[in-house]
Amino acid sequence: MQPSTKYTCNEYRQEMILLSLRRRLNEKDLPEAEKKELQKEIDQLEASMKML
Repeated sequence: MQPSTKYTCNEYRQEMILLSLRRRLNEKDLPEAEKKELQKEIDQLEASMKML
């Protein structure tokens, strides 16, 4: 039986954005200010995706 919910293009897009932000956060030699900004964006995106 197929799941009743559909996986949308917007959900895929949000997941890819989240993945890219996490990859950037793990880069070496990233300034602390940029790390904080990336983490803030990740937190906001996860909240909008109801992942928290």
